[in-house]
Amino acid sequence: MTWSIIARDPESNAYGIAIASKFFAVGAICPHGEGGVGALSTQALPNPLWGYRGMRLLREGMPAWAVIEHLTKPDRGAEQRQLHVHDTKGDVAAHSGAHCIEWCGHIIRPRLSVAGNMLAGPDVVAATAHAFETSADKSFARRLIAALSAGEAAGGDKRGRQSAAVAIWTTEEYPAVSLRVDDHADPIAELERLESIGRQRLFHYVKFMPSRLNPEGTLDRDAIEAGIAAAVAADQDGA
Repeated sequence: MTWSIIARDPESNAYGIAIASKFFAVGAICPHGEGGVGALSTQALPNPLWGYRGMRLLREGMPAWAVIEHLTKPDRGAEQRQLHVHDTKGDVAAHSGAHCIEWCGHIIRPRLSVAGNMLAGPDVVAATAHAFETSADKSFARRLIAALSAGEAAGGDKRGRQSAAVAIWTTEEYPAVSLRVDDHADPIAELERLESIGRQRLFHYVKFMPSRLNPEGTLDRDAIEAGIAAAVAADQDGA
């Protein structure tokens, strides 16, 4: 019912997930991540416990392949589920259960994985990966959304479309980008629109929020506003 891409930005080492589905609020259930730790997506008949347990195991230093093994082995529903995982060292692993609804499968590339089920065919995941790999001129968030768009153009979820989401974790437990479209006739296009609004202020403001290195964050409002204005100007120049 879903396909997703997980990638790691080579410049910032941020983790990013973009996901789309003919399912209400897919972004509320499937994607999980944390800066400096890793990211994963649980799909098909998703097990949200895999998300929370998987992230705990990644924090403890477990490699991606071991996280997959640890989560799938004791779960009697594992063959109806799909999971892909990126760990802190840059390794990637994936599981596509034998009883997931066709078309179902995944691909793994360096710093990149795409997984999907109930899709129009394998071209969906291939097109998603290719679009990400060939769009290095775009921002990380735009690359992820462009990848979803390419997957949709290749057929996407064979039942249609309803929801989409994108999340990016840089250095913190909280995401630097978190956008969801829960119910929309054209969710990926709506995600693109929301991303363009986020770049006008929110995504730049997040950089001044409390962080692991600066637990209080920036408290000088003038400095925040000046920093946001400079970032917006730089973003417009680079557009």
